[in-house]
Amino acid sequence: MIKTNPKIYFVMGVSGCGKSTIGNLLAKELKIPFYDGDDYHSKTNVNKMASGQPLTDKDRMGWLLRLNEIALTNRDEGAIIGCSALKESYRRILDANLQENAKWIYLSGSYEDAMNRLRQRKGHFMPAELLKSQFETLEVPQKAIEVSINMPPEEIVNRILELI
Repeated sequence: MIKTNPKIYFVMGVSGCGKSTIGNLLAKELKIPFYDGDDYHSKTNVNKMASGQPLTDKDRMGWLLRLNEIALTNRDEGAIIGCSALKESYRRILDANLQENAKWIYLSGSYEDAMNRLRQRKGHFMPAELLKSQFETLEVPQKAIEVSINMPPEEIVNRILELI
């Protein structure tokens, strides 16, 4: 396998698109760590989402700044960070001070595709009812590697590796 220059790869998309699965598989292939953004939400944010309430921009700010710190800490060695990153303004916070070291990977799919995946998921704090609000908030990135979620995970990772 060809070793790429160290990069921070943000794997983004709505809930249920496979950020954690793809992020973990991609990290193994690139031999760099994976950080799941869900693990860095405050207890308050997790409780809010679990109760069916979407997060506000203010709710997300500390979380986005923490993920940016992780990216900056890992920029020399590289890392994969899975994070919804639904708005362009969130992406600017996440990749602040990374210059060319940040790459975005957008896992795209329809509402129905994501909902089908969410219905199969067990034990996650994000209820399927919030998916609609995520699609309403989503600003499709203009500068990202876009890969459809309608393939097996290994094929998605292979496609990403071809494109990076």
